[in-house]
Parts: sequence; structure tokens; C-alpha cells
Amino acid sequence: MTIHYYWEDLVPGSVRELGSLSVSAEEIKEFAEQYDPQPFHLDELAGRRSIYGNLCASGWQTCALAMRLTVTNFLNESSSMGSPGLESLRWLKPVYPGDTLTLKHTTIESRGMRRRPDIGLVRSSWEMFNQNGDKVLHMEGWGMFRRREPATAEEIERLNAERSGA
Repeated sequence: MTIHYYWEDLVPGSVRELGSLSVSAEEIKEFAEQYDPQPFHLDELAGRRSIYGNLCASGWQTCALAMRLTVTNFLNESSSMGSPGLESLRWLKPVYPGDTLTLKHTTIESRGMRRRPDIGLVRSSWEMFNQNGDKVLHMEGWGMFRRREPATAEEIERLNAERSGA
């Protein structure tokens, strides 16, 4: 695996398109059977009778699809060391069978870690859109990425000030 993205490359304001995929009724039902067996995820008739008006994907499946695109088209080419977690997660519109979903990743903030000068933190947003341009998912969270070279404490302070606009 070749690393194309280190912490230094994840500059606030940078945007990456992370690809698209489509979701089928069968995939929606299979995911729901195993992880979120609510009627409107399992059955077309129940979906039509629900507030969603049709069979729809679990929000957790939408997150899993976003993660798949993130890993395949970004993290596997990066120095990612994992994540301390999400700050926010919003399911904004239902995902229906046949929808084609596109994911956009934006770097919001980045800063060095004093206790780990070989790693930097990156705060990002992920926005997923359907084929009509409707936003169906919005997430924000942090990731940890290796640096090309460990920083000194002074460099971390200087870079944190520069990247925060101070």
C-alpha cells in the first residue's frame, strides 16, 4: 500500500469527492435483517405505510456505505491511525432502493498532538448526496493521521496557531 495522504496534506478547507455507489432493495433488506430489523427497512408494504412512503435504508446502513467509500477511496491511501469518534451525525433524508449516493469529504481543522508528535488530529465533515443532489447524511468527527516526520513541541505550537488562524 502506498501512502498518498499524511497529516500535512489534510489542509483545512480541502475537499475530496470520495465516489458513488447505488443501493438496491435487496441490500437494504439484507442489512436490516441483520442489524436494524424495523418493518420499513424489511418490507415494501410496511415501507409504503410508514412516514417514509417506501422501503428505505437504515441510517446505520447509510453510515456503513459512507465508511466504505471513505476507506476505499481515501483511508486506504492515507496514514490513518483510527478515530477518537464522531461529534455529530445527522440522517437528513431517507435513502431508497435505486438511489445512487455520492460522498464528499471536507477537512475542517487540523492540529498537532503534543503528546504524540508523530501524529496529528484532523476534524472532517462527510456529506452524502443522492442522485437528485439532496443531502441524505452529514457527519463530523476526528481522525488521527501519521505525520511524515515527528514535530518538535515548538513546531506543533506554531502549526496549531497557523492552522487555527491565530
